[in-house]
Amino acid sequence: MVPLIPPGTEVLAGLELGGIPIATALSLETGIPAAFVRKSAKQYGTCRLAEGVAVEGKRICVVEDVITTGGQVLMSANELRNQGALVTSLLCVIWRAAGPPSLPEIETCRALFTAAELEPPVPNGGGQ
Repeated sequence: MVPLIPPGTEVLAGLELGGIPIATALSLETGIPAAFVRKSAKQYGTCRLAEGVAVEGKRICVVEDVITTGGQVLMSANELRNQGALVTSLLCVIWRAAGPPSLPEIETCRALFTAAELEPPVPNGGGQ
């Protein structure tokens, strides 16, 4: 997935929970700092939405495992923007929605695989 990270990315933001190990592995491989993004900020402890590196003013690539509709990704991206992050890209392992990876509010969307690429081939002759 490293070649799919857009140039200029300053922080890899792994979304709770599936995106966190992927962002961690990509961070270790590339040296790009990682932040771990909750679905909502907790009301205790640090009370932060994102833990790890600061996101304010940084070009963020949101990292997720599987995306079907992108609803949670967009909510998290908007929350990060509310904290001053520049959410410019999205990277996921599997894009399950129809068509190529695309979310209107995110400039660059990339996937390692699409659902169509992972579908088993239909055998000729009705499964013989």
